[in-house]
Amino acid sequence: MAETGTPTNNAPELEAKGAPAGGRSKDDIALELMKFIAVTTGFGKSGGSSAGFSGKPTKNAAEEHVDELLGLFERCRKTVGKE
Repeated sequence: MAETGTPTNNAPELEAKGAPAGGRSKDDIALELMKFIAVTTGFGKSGGSSAGFSGKPTKNAAEEHVDELLGLFERCRKTVGKE
């Protein structure tokens, strides 16, 4: 049985909410880009362990790693947002 009325197309509505026509949001794409960069380059990993006493206080290595990854994610979001 045929429907009456105007056919609807949800693709423009999804794009308006931030999801590209493919169904993935820009944040999802930025996250995948960040993962790719981090894994292939070793981004955010320490250069190696140092022996001995360090005179200057530093953040916890895990916190530094998180901060660097969050910064990379923000850069990826900016890059994906450009058109």
